[in-house]
Amino acid sequence: MLEEDFGLVQLSTGDLLRAAVAAGTEAGRKAKAVMEAGQLVSDDIVLAILKDRMAAPDVAKGIILDGFPRTAGQAAALDGLLAEAGQKVTAAVSLEVDDEAMVARVSGRYTCAGCGEGYHDEFKQPARAGICDKCGGTEFKRRADDNAETVRERLSAYHAQTAPLIAYYDARSVLERVPAMGSISGIRATLADIVGRVSA
Repeated sequence: MLEEDFGLVQLSTGDLLRAAVAAGTEAGRKAKAVMEAGQLVSDDIVLAILKDRMAAPDVAKGIILDGFPRTAGQAAALDGLLAEAGQKVTAAVSLEVDDEAMVARVSGRYTCAGCGEGYHDEFKQPARAGICDKCGGTEFKRRADDNAETVRERLSAYHAQTAPLIAYYDARSVLERVPAMGSISGIRATLADIVGRVSA
């Protein structure tokens, strides 16, 4: 929604890794070797891929990082990468959701196999059952790890590793807390206010 409203580009580290591997970039080749060995891709490789992507002209208006940083070490490395380019994080948004509500939200989501448009069993179904609103596709998919047990494990990891980023960004006066138990439209409006304010 922020991409549509402001011309920003969402950069998901998972998508970036897959794209770099497919493109055969130097960082992509390194990432491929690590992933094929069943290991986690190092922060250095992720940062190299992110740096390559941020050099593209379509990100001139700004980016939304999704899935990175996840630790204080990654946040500090990101700050260094951005500083090299004369940039900085202008807002770190903490979407605050009750853990059990998060389990329900994640375990109910699915996407159009054709265009990637997101849907949810309860909160956002296609206007016509079985037909994507965006592209008219009829094939949908769910991530294998979007089940309640796995979501609870991911939340446990979040609280241990990622939640400390709230203090990290609060200390840098860029933290924006958004109560995210409300409606999609209400949360969208709040996020739009934040982006409008920090990009002015």
